[in-house]
Parts: sequence; structure tokens; C-alpha cells
Amino acid sequence: MVRKIKAKLVLQLRNQGLSGRAIASGQGIARNSVQVVLEAADRLGVGWADVEEMPEGEVYAALFPGRGVHESVFAQPDWGRVHTELARVGVTLKLLHQEYVDASGPKQAVMSYDRFCRLYGDYSAVSGATSRVGHKAGRSIEVDWSGPTMQLLDPTTGEISKVYLFVACLPFSRYAFVEATLDMRQESWLRAHTAMFAFFGGSVPRLVPDNLKTGVISHPREGEVVLNDAYREMAAHYSAAVLPGRVRAPKDKASVENTVSHVAIWVIAGLRQEQFTSLPQLRVRIGEQIDAYNRQPFQKRDGSRLSVFTIEEKPLMQPLPAAPFEISTWSYKRKVNKNAHVVWARNFYSVPFSHIGGYVDLRVTDTMLEVYRNDERVTSHLLLPISTTNQYQTNDADLPEGRSFQAWDRARIEEWAARMGPSAVTVIGKIFEAASIEEAGYDPALAVLRLSRRFSPTRVEAACALALQGPIRSPRYAHLRPILDTGQDKTGHVPDKPEADDGGYVRGSAYYAGGVR
Repeated sequence: MVRKIKAKLVLQLRNQGLSGRAIASGQGIARNSVQVVLEAADRLGVGWADVEEMPEGEVYAALFPGRGVHESVFAQPDWGRVHTELARVGVTLKLLHQEYVDASGPKQAVMSYDRFCRLYGDYSAVSGATSRVGHKAGRSIEVDWSGPTMQLLDPTTGEISKVYLFVACLPFSRYAFVEATLDMRQESWLRAHTAMFAFFGGSVPRLVPDNLKTGVISHPREGEVVLNDAYREMAAHYSAAVLPGRVRAPKDKASVENTVSHVAIWVIAGLRQEQFTSLPQLRVRIGEQIDAYNRQPFQKRDGSRLSVFTIEEKPLMQPLPAAPFEISTWSYKRKVNKNAHVVWARNFYSVPFSHIGGYVDLRVTDTMLEVYRNDERVTSHLLLPISTTNQYQTNDADLPEGRSFQAWDRARIEEWAARMGPSAVTVIGKIFEAASIEEAGYDPALAVLRLSRRFSPTRVEAACALALQGPIRSPRYAHLRPILDTGQDKTGHVPDKPEADDGGYVRGSAYYAGGVR
């Protein structure tokens, strides 16, 4: 076939003095094909000097104009429209091919699905439009922290503090959002997401973060991704799934990586001459810069980030929930005490008594404390003010009937002591007198009374009576337990005040006075 001959090479070899026979033999080309090239060149008066700087394809086209160019018999789609429609949610090449077939007349030949896909691939490669096809409108948001930071100046002390930038981008429209924070902790990460969703005015099915610990606990090469509980909960509130990019694979979130570099130009560099003394002031200026960035016209695409977002993407986003996400903190493996309460911030919150001795997880927001066990919420409470301590927040439904699980107070402790006897009442009274605040006496008083679980109440009462006769002003558990262990409460012997021990293994005076060994 003449069309496969390297016509430029044939002319070059003839210019070097080779005959047609020698060219055919040396290059493995049919003699007739070589002869056709040479005759066409002679007929057109084309020599090696004319084609030396031309590419191979142009030389062939000059010698054989029109050869190999075929007019398609098939109806031609509007490839620009095909490309635009393919970016919409749920639209595939299969669907667009079927619409193309349906729109063609019955007497017009239509191309097969395979040819349709191949020709669209040729169009997208030539037009350079492939970068947009990978993203559907309103389907994902890419988020990350900016590496470069900004600064705040304290006007009083002159101290400089660092400001971190949270960056989010919708890959389809490249519409961007930036939030300034004072740290990169979990609460700041979640609050930035809440502000982001409010800025976009809608949600998407996918969140694509990096593998930072405030969002992703582990991302193994094999197996499931383990997400931070608070981050997963936030995403679920906005009906989104967290699909982090692969470790060390920045192309998985190329849009936000590109936006981060633009933020460095538009925000950090653009505001470098200004001095900021408060975070709200800085956020206002960042908002103005990002608005200008989003309105900047595309260089290789019609419109701007704002126009594409407003017209094509925002209508396809999911509506936001009625209430914004409430930031929460998780505390794991908190043991449920025997009084069916769990401790948080020096206060006590009730848990259903069936969980006594078990471990629960606490989810704490600005207003609520929720108790979970095995991913099931078992109870919830209004959070006590941070200024309160040793207070009980109890749901009646969490406790069995009766008073055995009621919160301890001084009246209840003294009632228990009264059932033992007057000496126990006196000991408990002295403990409360020695306490700086009433609540500080609860634990030592209960420690004394709970001796009745190991020893009989009668013996505890006798031990209290003996201890009160001794030199100790306010007897406690540490004084009563040795009396009970040694049986002194049965003999009625009051121990003398122990001699001072100067240290070392030294026998007392009783040993040398002839006492028993």
C-alpha cells in the first residue's frame, strides 16, 4: 500500500544517490510502491530540498493530496455538548450514545457505541478537555490544611501568633473556600467544615481529606479505613461519606492541592502588607480575597469559578440539614461506678444500673453529655456548668426502685452512721468538721462506714469507741482498720500512742524489759 510508505525517507535516499531498486531492497518496500512515490515527486517537481524541513505526514499529503481522507457516512454528534453533558451527575457515554441514536433520523446511518467512545476520546484529547471529565458536579469536596500560614499581632504585648488556613474546593467548578483558625486541632477542623458547608449552601456525597489524625485514624494499604469518630459523625450529619485520598498520593485530591497554591498567591501574598490584630478581622479580608479569586475568569474555560458553581453545580448539591452540626468531644472507656454514675469534669452523671462495672464512651457537646456502650446510646444528660464540682445529674429511669442508688450527701451518710451507733456518729462528725468543704468529707466518711461490709456493724461501732478514747483527734479508716484486723475491739484494749520510730530495725524498750519474744 502506497499510503504506508515513508515518502520522505524515499526522497532522502534518492537524494543520496540510491536507485529505486536499491531503495526497495534496502528498506523492504515493494518496488512498485517506491516507483509511485518517485513518479509523484517528479510530476509535482518536488525534491529533497523542498521537503527536508517538513514532517513525514505533510510530505505524504503533499505527494498524494486527498488520499486517505474519508468523509464519514455516519451522523456526527455535537461533541462539545457530549462533553458538557458527561460532567453531569449520572450521565454516561452509554446514555449519550443512546440519545444520539434516538435523535438521528431513520434514514441516517449512526455509529456504533465503540466508535462513539473512540471518537469522543479523540475529541477530548485534541481539545485538552480530559481534566474536567473526571469530576461530576455536586459530588465531592476536597479539603486540606494549607502549608503556608499567616500571622496575628497582639497590640498589647506585641506577641506574634500563627494562623492556619483550612482550604476546601469543589473539583468540578473549582469554587474555593478558606477559613482561618488558631490551631489545627480536632475542634478547629470540625468548625471549619461546618463553616464550609454553610458557605457552599449545600452538601455533597463525598468528602476527600488528607490522612491527618483529626479525620483519619488509619488508612492501611489493605483493609478498611478507620475514621475519627467525631469526623465520621460530622460527615454523617451532612449526609456525606469520607473517602480520604491514598497515602502519599496527592493526585487523589489534585484540585485542593492546586487551590492551596492559589491561596498562597491570592490570600497570603495578597495580604502580606497588611497587619491583623484579631481573627474576625483577618477572616473578613480573607473572604474578600477568596471572593475575588472565585470571580476571576478561567483561562482555558468559559466563565469563572463562581459562575460555574452558581449555574451548574449548586443546583445539584444536597440541601443542608435544618440545624448545623454541633461540635462534640469523645472520651473512651469510662468505668461505671457502683452507684451507677460515671465521672466527667468532676461531676457525676447517671448510667442505667445494668451497666455497673462496665465501660462506656462519652460524647460531650457544649450542652449535652451522651453515654454510649457498643455504639448504642444508653442515656443522655444536660451538661452541668463548668464551674460546678461534685454535683450529680441523675435520671430516675437509670436507677432501680428504692434509695440504694441515690447520690450520697451528708444527711444520708449520717443516717447510716446512726444505725451503727453513737460512736460511729461521732467519728463521722469529726471527719466532716476536719474537711475544708462538706463534699471533701464524703469519701473518708463512706470509707469508715463501708468497714461494715467486711466486719459486723457492732464491731465497727466498738472500734470507733476505742479510737475515740485514743490520742487521735479525728479517727479515720486508717486508724479503725488495724483495730478490727487485730481484734482489739473485742478485748476493749485501747492502743497507746506509738513511740516515735527513728528509723532502722531497732527493738523497742519492751524487748529489753523482759517481754516475750
